[in-house]
Amino acid sequence: MNAFRILIADDHEVARRGVRTLLEDHPGWEVVGEAEDGREAVERAKDLKPDLVLLDIGMPKLNGLDAARQIAENCPLARVLILTMHDSEQVVRDVLAVGARGFLLKSDAGRDLIAAVEALQRHGTFFTSKVAELVLDGYLNPLREAEPVSNNRLTPREREVVQLVAEGKTSKEVAVALNLSVKTAETHRTNIMRKLDLHSVADLTLYAVRNGIVQVF
Repeated sequence: MNAFRILIADDHEVARRGVRTLLEDHPGWEVVGEAEDGREAVERAKDLKPDLVLLDIGMPKLNGLDAARQIAENCPLARVLILTMHDSEQVVRDVLAVGARGFLLKSDAGRDLIAAVEALQRHGTFFTSKVAELVLDGYLNPLREAEPVSNNRLTPREREVVQLVAEGKTSKEVAVALNLSVKTAETHRTNIMRKLDLHSVADLTLYAVRNGIVQVF
């Protein structure tokens, strides 16, 4: 019987080590790799073709939500389990929108991680109890006006540019990271500022934080 292959992505080494220890004690599971940022997670998923990817949301270079979206496109058979410290209704909607099959709060990982991975291994879903309540509430109140999702106005590429600029990268560094020309990177940046009616890098950084593209701990 083939092992169930897992990739762990989290920018905190201690968190990765703890998750790895929990998973490797389970019979039939194999942790085939680790990644410390979202961009590395996407590349490692392409190379390793894992059955399951555990993604933290708040990672540098490419956040977990955008990484999940790219992994779903590149590795459609891989199941995605999101681990995060945040459980707002907006975050839950964003996680569901990118096609993740599970959502687990880091505070619950010690108790629920094994059950969550087992559920996804069976092609099921798993949501932390509080998240399940939010999801159920959304179904029971379908006519309730949702909060505006301003970050949906950006394309996936624009979200990548926003994250890198908010993290302090220059246009040249953005171009290198995304394999673009410097002129194209600058054009993306100009278009984003105009689209969002922002006037400074500080405004753009605040937008990125408020919309979950980058996280401040």
